[in-house]
Amino acid sequence: MINQPPKIVIIGGGAGGLELATQLGHKLGKKRQAEILLIDKNRSHIWKPLLHEVATGSIDADLDGVVYSAHAAKHHYNFQLGSFCYLDQTNKTITLSELKDELGHRILPERQVSYDYLVLAIGSVSNDFNTPGVNKHCFYLDSNQQAERFQHALLDNFTRLHQDDDPQHSLTIAIVGGGATGVELSAELYHVSDMLKMYGLNKMTAKRLHIDLIEAGPRILPALPERIANSAKRELVKLGVTVREGTQVKEATENSFITKNDEHIKADIMVWAAGVKAPDFIKDIGIFELTRNNQIKVNQYLQSSVNEDIFVIGDCCAFTQEDGTQVPPRAQSAHQMAQCVEKNLIATLKNQPLSAFTYSDHGSLVNLSRYSTVGSLMGNLTSNSFFIEGKIARFMYISLYRMHQRAIHGSAKTFALWISEKVLRVVRPKMKLH
Repeated sequence: MINQPPKIVIIGGGAGGLELATQLGHKLGKKRQAEILLIDKNRSHIWKPLLHEVATGSIDADLDGVVYSAHAAKHHYNFQLGSFCYLDQTNKTITLSELKDELGHRILPERQVSYDYLVLAIGSVSNDFNTPGVNKHCFYLDSNQQAERFQHALLDNFTRLHQDDDPQHSLTIAIVGGGATGVELSAELYHVSDMLKMYGLNKMTAKRLHIDLIEAGPRILPALPERIANSAKRELVKLGVTVREGTQVKEATENSFITKNDEHIKADIMVWAAGVKAPDFIKDIGIFELTRNNQIKVNQYLQSSVNEDIFVIGDCCAFTQEDGTQVPPRAQSAHQMAQCVEKNLIATLKNQPLSAFTYSDHGSLVNLSRYSTVGSLMGNLTSNSFFIEGKIARFMYISLYRMHQRAIHGSAKTFALWISEKVLRVVRPKMKLH
């Protein structure tokens, strides 16, 4: 009987999952030392920090996304479309939900996939903290589909105002959550409103846009240094954003957020971007040790605390550092975790010692569209972070995306993509209008 190579199944094709599948494909899959399978509920990948630009139409996910099946064929791993819903540790199988099309017709029945080693990279979703009305009345920006749904609603409202002759009428957007997503979305919305006149919608200008950015804590960008938050706030206020700090929302209605003080913040479009948690189905599986945000607790090697054959990376991973703090849910965290699990899976197959995970904070950057970029570099690598802003910060922000592209495409193709983007910028619209 021919021995089958070990099977490594990665669930979730986000920043960490796709990078891990790519690297394992090159180092193990190409040599048939292991079978690598990536499973995701979507057919294509878009870097999550760019979802606010998908939402405003600044980038087109159909052109800028990565199609998993095509990418898998080039990088020596397999891809399977499906939604993870159950885990059987004893028999080492996962169950994928029944797959249906948009009309509800069944494409595939519920099915099982076996594994020798499992990596959970399922990411995170917005945490609405069970606030009444949020799920029914608000937009989320957790996925490409949600971002495109927001973009369609935005275009509808742009069209409505363009054909409205009353200059007093405006588009009001309320965003709950003063983290990076809320801050960057606010700035990007003003940017695309300014560009509309290039495409004949000259009556819908940034002057007819009003944005309320609502943060429950004492300041926006609470996870970042105060100097970055203050600089970002100044830029937002300059644009026209009403920044409401220390404002807790207790309910969402069809056209307004109701605060704890019973103030009604009216809006044509309402967005919820406050807090993150791992998807609720992880709790329903009933196997893992979880934090209150459904994140899966792991050991020093990023193995789940209940099973050493199951690794966890990215936003759904709860890794406690030596100082007692949790690794923050950021793209750089997922990238570093993917690198660690790659080494540990290869070491496991070779019966070598595993490497403990150590998180290095390389700093944080917040991109305020074309208006400004602010951030800090080096993070915990030095006693004092370097505050940067302007063109240097913008260059560093773009470099983060190039690093992600390099991890999943390689240096040559990343350079080719950069050149093609420069060429296409001449002929492509600067924003998606459909």
